[in-house]
Amino acid sequence: MRQTATSIYPQEIEPVVAKVDMKLEVVVIPVSDIDRAKEFYSSLGWRFDADFRFVDGYRSVQFTPPSSGCSLHFGTNQTPALPSSAKGYLIVSDIVIARDALVARGIEVSDFFHVGDGGVSAGLDPERRSYRSRASFDDPDGNTWILQEVTVRLPGLVDLGATSFGSVSDLANAMRRASTAHDEHEKRIGQKDANWPDWYAAYMVAEASGAKLPK
Repeated sequence: MRQTATSIYPQEIEPVVAKVDMKLEVVVIPVSDIDRAKEFYSSLGWRFDADFRFVDGYRSVQFTPPSSGCSLHFGTNQTPALPSSAKGYLIVSDIVIARDALVARGIEVSDFFHVGDGGVSAGLDPERRSYRSRASFDDPDGNTWILQEVTVRLPGLVDLGATSFGSVSDLANAMRRASTAHDEHEKRIGQKDANWPDWYAAYMVAEASGAKLPK
């Protein structure tokens, strides 16, 4: 019998006051060929930040995915993990556009799949629910990257005061979703909403932070 996964959301846990900000800066992955990995991550369109080389033979290469606050490191003597053992998630606001962009760069990306109460199924989530739709690709060493479509954050996972949009496309997609929701809002109130800029702003911030959406 299949078991359904459960989770505890932040509102069900006793609040913890943060004492010190801790922002994830770098993730290290294992590779067997540094130059091959460097060429691959360049082909993704990720920002190339540095290639540190030292006299003792130590080398560290850094890339950063578009709009990411966290960078990627690989090089010599950086991790005891074996190549192909790393797995990471790349959050996108529109997984179809993201996958098409990678394929256009010559990257081999899996077909879409989605996660639901019944497990993993082929194709996009029928309702395009946040966190459900995914696709994946591997680097030359077999390290796996999962594209995950996130449009509405789970409650409490993002600080309302720190809500931001990392790129023009993320902001544009958020505005499109707000526009669709606002059309429904005007239907409910039975008239045009002259205060639509404030409504858009409230909706977009609430959606990004996981707060209750305005009606």
